[in-house]
Amino acid sequence: MTLVNSNNELLACSIAEMKPDQVKREILHFNGRFKLDFTEDYLNQQSVERLRHILLAARMQQSRN
Repeated sequence: MTLVNSNNELLACSIAEMKPDQVKREILHFNGRFKLDFTEDYLNQQSVERLRHILLAARMQQSRN
């Protein structure tokens, strides 16, 4: 359990350090088992905190499986 929390913390820290454009790019080009279906226009309207949350949730879900 501690290892999972540690991995999530490292992941969250790495995403928190990303610039907004990098976060958007990562979301638009997310290469996972599931597709993130966001338009660039939608992402441009979101706060950087929301973008980071979307990316973190996607990566955490991806790492679970």
